[in-house]
Amino acid sequence: MASLGSAGITHTMSYIFPIPDIDPWPLRLAHEEDVSALEALIPLSVRALQSTYYSRDQIEAALGPVFGVDRQLIRDGTYFIAEQDRVIIGCGGWSKRRALYGGDRSREREDELLDPERDAARVRAFFVHLDWARRGIGRSIMAACERTIRESGFSTVDIVATLAGEPLYALFGYAVVERYEIAMVSGMSLPVVKMNKVL
Repeated sequence: MASLGSAGITHTMSYIFPIPDIDPWPLRLAHEEDVSALEALIPLSVRALQSTYYSRDQIEAALGPVFGVDRQLIRDGTYFIAEQDRVIIGCGGWSKRRALYGGDRSREREDELLDPERDAARVRAFFVHLDWARRGIGRSIMAACERTIRESGFSTVDIVATLAGEPLYALFGYAVVERYEIAMVSGMSLPVVKMNKVL
């Protein structure tokens, strides 16, 4: 099992759901000092890796309200980052709060905490730099999320996945609950997939 502490996550991880063998990335928890780097990474990731699934106008409208930095995740100690030569190349995490997606720029106050006895944790805000895509970063972060979600007492997880992210979550055993569209500015919408898993 991975060990989580001030030094981050060790290389050894075990998985509940069988997935292809990977060499897990070393991860660390994000800090407030990482926000500017995350704000630079997220648009790069979204514009490159979501372009097969969404139009340019959809992507630009979603940057911020749907795809953005949520400092609550950082403050709660539930947001992980992967680095190469001290440069952040991937990020993602989970939440014990109500919001299912989105950055915190328009949020007026802290989200309400979830109750592990009756609520599902949320997996949130996965972004990987194009040059480092499909190298196991997302899978490593997902494994770290599931481990710490279980340790926090949650038994179920909800995800609002992009169309690009759906295959990763399906690999971990998440089932499609609903397909719907998030309303955005100028009458545009973003098709997404709500997924769920019992840990």
